[in-house]
Amino acid sequence: MAVIQHFFDPATWTYTYVVYEGDGSPCVIIDSVLNYDPKSGRTTTTSADEVITFVKHHQLTVSWILETHAHADHLTAAPYLQEQLGGKLVIGDHITQVQSVFKGVFNLDAQFDTQGKQFDRLLKEDESLPFGHLSLKALYVPGHTPACMAYEIGDAIFVGDTLFMPDVGTARCDFPGGDAAALYRSIQKIFSYPAQTKLYMCHDYPPADRPPEFMTTVGEEKAKNIHVRDGVSEEQFVQMRTARDKTLEMPTLILPSIQVNIRAGHFPEPESNGIAYLKIPLNAV
Repeated sequence: MAVIQHFFDPATWTYTYVVYEGDGSPCVIIDSVLNYDPKSGRTTTTSADEVITFVKHHQLTVSWILETHAHADHLTAAPYLQEQLGGKLVIGDHITQVQSVFKGVFNLDAQFDTQGKQFDRLLKEDESLPFGHLSLKALYVPGHTPACMAYEIGDAIFVGDTLFMPDVGTARCDFPGGDAAALYRSIQKIFSYPAQTKLYMCHDYPPADRPPEFMTTVGEEKAKNIHVRDGVSEEQFVQMRTARDKTLEMPTLILPSIQVNIRAGHFPEPESNGIAYLKIPLNAV
């Protein structure tokens, strides 16, 4: 049976997970966070260091460091975790589409690889990865981005940004390659699992009257999700999602995050003064 430990980064409302069998076992890490101050351009490793402390305390061996997608709201700490703990960097194989789009947006140099080689492993739909006596299965769930993967481990699914808690709803679909109809179908794939299946959130943006939460179930989502509960048709969902997305501001960290995350968390090569730089395209996004 899998043991699931969550970590919450309050600055980005992000949950990171360590999944393992018990002390001394192999583990996976899902959706890590590198802390980034957009005012100064400085990075820190506070959130990732919490994960490292936990892994070392429980004498875990990291097999895989997974991303559900190339996040637009936080930088991944995957390379730092790999440096400290080992493991291989993993994302869904459709990341190549996202890399191709944003290579153009940021006018990256010709040497920037758009075949996903920055990652150690690109997962295909329904592909499995073992870690100890456990394994995870990749579920392709496009819509929020064209490259989103959820990960099924036992009776749990780590849903990335397909779904939020029932009182928050669903992910936006207005980023390049996003598709509200595809997101609806991806959610129906998740909803086809038994009602008691646990769903672990990548983010929670709670209303003021409750604290952040990280887990719900298929049954609770189908009954209560404010955007996509039972009875909501694909057409209704697409109309709602499209109208809502037009009212949303861009995430604060989208420009630095995407540039780093399509590189599997690696920074651009330092320039002649030893400093790495990110680009801000003006009037382009």
